[in-house]
Amino acid sequence: MTSLFAQWNYFLVIILMMLGFYAVIARGNMVKKMVGLNIFQTSVFMLYISMGKVSNGTAPILTGDSSTVYSNPLPHVLILTAIVVGVATTAVGYALIIRIQESFGTIEDDEIIELMDDADAASEGPAS
Repeated sequence: MTSLFAQWNYFLVIILMMLGFYAVIARGNMVKKMVGLNIFQTSVFMLYISMGKVSNGTAPILTGDSSTVYSNPLPHVLILTAIVVGVATTAVGYALIIRIQESFGTIEDDEIIELMDDADAASEGPAS
């Protein structure tokens, strides 16, 4: 039972990941889908950061002592890059949602599909 409590961060990651996944799948509103994607993305960041932590590890600055345990900085650096890319793609996603709102007057998936089907039917004209 103690080992389960020692892994609390992984349970938190799984809960956040499933919450974000549910928001993406179950919601029709595009803004809610973007929020779900951001929650999912944050859970992945937390997973990598928690895996990169070494108990009693220090920054990898060589001091000449061979008994020092070092933490690997690579996961943290990769996540920092992923955060920057995530913010940029989120901004592009919200910009696209704004353009969709201007074009269709809605950001609900079902309504947009219905409007596009009606536009396709009207462009084909009457069947002969």
